[in-house]
Amino acid sequence: MRTTRPTTRTLPIACATVAVALLAASCGLTDDSTKADAPAKSGSGNGQLVMWSMGDKADKNLESLAKKFEQQNPGVTVQITAVPRDAAHEKLTAATARGNTPDLSLVDSSWMTEMAAMNGLQATPASIRPWRFFPGSWDTTTYKGTSYGVPFTADTSVIYYRTDITAKAGIKGAPANDWTGYLKELKAIQATAGKKNPTLRHATQLQTGLNSWRFWLPMVWQQGGDIYDAPAKTFTFDSPAVAKALEHYSSICKNGLSPNDKPDSGQDFQNGLIATVQQGASMGGNLHLNAPELDDKWQTMPLPHAKQSAGLASGNDLAVFKDAKNPDTAWKFVKFLIDVDNIAAYADATGNLPAVAPAWYEGKLGKNPKMTAFQTQLQATHAPPAITTWQQIADTIDSQLEKLAYGKATVAQVQQTLQTKATSIGTGR
Repeated sequence: MRTTRPTTRTLPIACATVAVALLAASCGLTDDSTKADAPAKSGSGNGQLVMWSMGDKADKNLESLAKKFEQQNPGVTVQITAVPRDAAHEKLTAATARGNTPDLSLVDSSWMTEMAAMNGLQATPASIRPWRFFPGSWDTTTYKGTSYGVPFTADTSVIYYRTDITAKAGIKGAPANDWTGYLKELKAIQATAGKKNPTLRHATQLQTGLNSWRFWLPMVWQQGGDIYDAPAKTFTFDSPAVAKALEHYSSICKNGLSPNDKPDSGQDFQNGLIATVQQGASMGGNLHLNAPELDDKWQTMPLPHAKQSAGLASGNDLAVFKDAKNPDTAWKFVKFLIDVDNIAAYADATGNLPAVAPAWYEGKLGKNPKMTAFQTQLQATHAPPAITTWQQIADTIDSQLEKLAYGKATVAQVQQTLQTKATSIGTGR
């Protein structure tokens, strides 16, 4: 359930490649109306359509879909230009400010509020139905109650666990799925380090420093709370839910269950130095590619819950610009790309998770047991506050969580600092 918090918006956990070789089981969503929003009909649309994608190289799979669209719409030519991700934000905002944009672009979901606040995007047509998408993914397109884009790829984080390590701690199957039980089992895993598990150093690995907010914020939502009250336009870092989330984060550090430095969690997990880790979908692909011999020694589970399940929504959205020269055809192409068959084919080819929920029934990802946790978690994701100062707030959270992890500040001190600084920063436009 998502009634405990207002509609908000997202951030970036890049949705990179999930190894296409992973296969297995779908869950949770009904199979109704999977063919809603039919693809564009032949003969409609016209002119040149200019689109930007994100990446250092051309997205051949996106280009392949564009060719298919051109075949269905003989009057259309689609030009897709790859923009390196490191330069994409600056290029998009600069082009928007100058009124010199492409017709449409893939936009990191964490940038959508900023782009919408610049009055640079067109509102999403009512013919595109929100219910077709994972709720949190749709929230990433929303600014001041209006949607300004369409989710394309989705991502969120789940718990990866090494079954060969957790089994030696007496854990059968997945670790406990609630905070209290999960912390108890982390302690049991830690007790096996150097004994039953000679290579193990820590039961888990918390993200500290840069982007640690992405892993901590869901803990607040899991308590049924939030850090921002949108109707009142006030920050709520002083709430009991935030206190509990900080205490949970702190307890993992205090009990020595996570390293204090910032090593590569993926490599540590692969090497058996840690037993569990919270990460996004790309880690599974990397594990399969780099250590296929471990395929039967790791599994995934949704994030542990408190009062409710919750995770962070991320990914890339499709946005049509206000200054688009061919807006009607741009929206037609958007509808084509999010057609269930097309987005499922794109997901299978690239490993990106489709933001269109019914697409999980059409491709390989929905048949993959290691991906079931992602499908489940995506149904309970939220986006960060849709405020233009979000990055400043996020940076403040990161710095305070690092102090908490290293024992340089107490929960009460961190909570007070977050409330004071966030209020001082404000909400922007």
